[in-house]
Amino acid sequence: MITLQSAELADGGAHIATAWSDGRTRRFHAIWLRDNAQDAATRDPGNGQRLITLADVPGTTAASHIAVEGDALSVTFAPDGKVTRFAADWLRDHAYDTDMPQAASWLGAEVETWDAALPVPDARFDDLKADPVTRRNWLTAVRRYGFARLTGGPVTDGALFQVVDSFGHVRETNYGRHFEVRSEVNPTNLAYTGLGLQAHTDNPYRDPVPTLQILYCLDNSATGGDSMVVDGFRAAERLREEDEAGFMRLASHCARFSYNGAQGVNLTARRPMIELAPDGELIGIRFNNRSAAPITDVPFDQMADYYRAYRRLAEIIDDPAMAISFKLAPGDSFIVDNTRVLHARKGFSGAGSRWLQGCYADKDGLLSTLNALEAAHGTA
Repeated sequence: MITLQSAELADGGAHIATAWSDGRTRRFHAIWLRDNAQDAATRDPGNGQRLITLADVPGTTAASHIAVEGDALSVTFAPDGKVTRFAADWLRDHAYDTDMPQAASWLGAEVETWDAALPVPDARFDDLKADPVTRRNWLTAVRRYGFARLTGGPVTDGALFQVVDSFGHVRETNYGRHFEVRSEVNPTNLAYTGLGLQAHTDNPYRDPVPTLQILYCLDNSATGGDSMVVDGFRAAERLREEDEAGFMRLASHCARFSYNGAQGVNLTARRPMIELAPDGELIGIRFNNRSAAPITDVPFDQMADYYRAYRRLAEIIDDPAMAISFKLAPGDSFIVDNTRVLHARKGFSGAGSRWLQGCYADKDGLLSTLNALEAAHGTA
């Protein structure tokens, strides 16, 4: 257990230097502490929402007195004389005086990239519904790997909504609250044929994209039609390891995507294939050859190199060593983080039939449910 040992004022009270039992010093600015005070006058005790604006905090705020009191830090602020306490574990959990990641494409500790060697993370449908620990573990796998499977669910129309109900809400799109994935005559989307589909993220032409997709099997008696998933983050890592300049070209220039396959629908988006946060964190992949529009945001003298990196990323995604394959039985389903994991399908023949239902949801709801489960049952 890392404990708070001492604290001292620095820079005339502009910040506080705290010393900890692990030998580290963590500094906090007085203005940051005042803005993030945890007392009932600053944050609502019921919902935790802030009751003040930054304009309510004097611009000349400094710490005038501090004291370590057991497992907390007491701070008196000038010029308003505000006194508040900060729990030591809260300070430790929210410390920002740390070494920030520098390399583009860094990933958080809760994310693990993978290839074809990863065992499929899965759970039984009934256990997910009945056991909060199973639900926590399954949602943890989605957060860590970007996908997970469920087996043994009911073979009934609309059963996929029960999967979504376990963590969040359906996101309705122009396809409706859900969509059918099976062969059709004159389909509006190639997903509704028996053709194999290259690994892709869904709806890259939408802004923002649906961040989760659920596919639920009701019939799979056709020959072939195995589902496949590819970790787009691992593919991006491989590209960066081979060609950092190419990686940065795909991250620094926007691609374009479009869809107008149904009457009254004309969706377009302009986003990079590899999306980085301002601090370099890898936060998204958009890759869908079927929905790619002409790329017009790359300068002429960089377009050839851009296409070279684009081609190499596609080759990595198509590498069999990257893909996990599994065949869904009726009542099975899987979920993918649509900002990270690409999904694909092997072609299937006209013999037998294949019927999946799909829908979209959003990751913030899943992560909210997971956070609540971890608070109640601990981490997996």
